[in-house]
Amino acid sequence: MVLASAVLILAAGAMAYIRLAPSDPTQWNVALTPRPAQITTPSPDKITVLNDGAYVDLNVAADQTQALLAKLDGIALASPRTQRVAGSAETGRITWVTRSAFWGFPDYTTAESTPTGITIFARQRFGAGDWGVNAARLAAWITKLNT
Repeated sequence: MVLASAVLILAAGAMAYIRLAPSDPTQWNVALTPRPAQITTPSPDKITVLNDGAYVDLNVAADQTQALLAKLDGIALASPRTQRVAGSAETGRITWVTRSAFWGFPDYTTAESTPTGITIFARQRFGAGDWGVNAARLAAWITKLNT
């Protein structure tokens, strides 16, 4: 009985830590160039799946990036359990946090204007693999961008 209680208390503490962990904008809303070290050469307009997230380059004319970032911001904010951490379309970089339904695991997605369009990098905060969740979210957001 004591062991079961201890396990429940530890699980509740871990869940509270994960769900309530603050999102520091200075840690997550950072420039994506140079690209994160684990990314070599992503295919344009194709999602590159990483162990801890996903990455995509969208080739867009320079005069369209701000409008596309604004549209992406609306799509992201309409997604379940997603909030803006920092940035705006006007500044050329936006970061959102999306939390899983049960545990509240945070995944961070940053979209940034680049000379060739928009780069989007979605990554997890905790754990060693995201089971394709970030790539699926990016695919859904990009599909909505194209409609």
